[in-house]
Amino acid sequence: MSWVEIGSETELRELLGEVMPRAATKDRPRLHERDREWLANSPFCLIATSDADGNCDVSPKGDPAGFTYVIDDTTIAIPDRPGNRRADGFRNILKNPHVGLIYLIPGRNETLRLNGRARLIREAPFFDDMIVKGHRPQLALVVEIEQIFFHCAKAFLRSGLWKPDRWAEDSLPSHATLVKDVQKVEETLEQLENYYGETYAKKLYG
Repeated sequence: MSWVEIGSETELRELLGEVMPRAATKDRPRLHERDREWLANSPFCLIATSDADGNCDVSPKGDPAGFTYVIDDTTIAIPDRPGNRRADGFRNILKNPHVGLIYLIPGRNETLRLNGRARLIREAPFFDDMIVKGHRPQLALVVEIEQIFFHCAKAFLRSGLWKPDRWAEDSLPSHATLVKDVQKVEETLEQLENYYGETYAKKLYG
């Protein structure tokens, strides 16, 4: 069977149908108290960015629950922590400020979605409120909210994401093995296993 591509929104609507009224009206431009509660309980989010040419990146961010600092009803800040220094998403933001975020809470099948414009801030008074294990962030991502809404649970229910009996941890090799197999690295597998082993978690903030 040959591929049949959709080339217009009209074709898309003919296939999917019209937006459900409840879905069409759920987005809002300001934080509701329920949004604040979700952010206070979320330890993890995904940040989608693209550069000026549309090349995309999605980066995970995680910290103790409530790591996202709420500045006001339309502005939040996300602290940066020590990482691999690629800064793919940050470099994109310098060229294109549009970002999309998804906030997760373990065990919950809904997510909080947020779209807006981002800036990179290297110093601000609220940095003192984002210290974790003695680590004060060098920079923060400040997002001016344009759209925010709760996303339904269907994807999580279909995937069984939080169901341990659906997990496949033992079916894949260790991260060290993956790195050795797909990257050109100088370290031996033993050295990589040691690097990504028990001491890895001790280097999260330093």
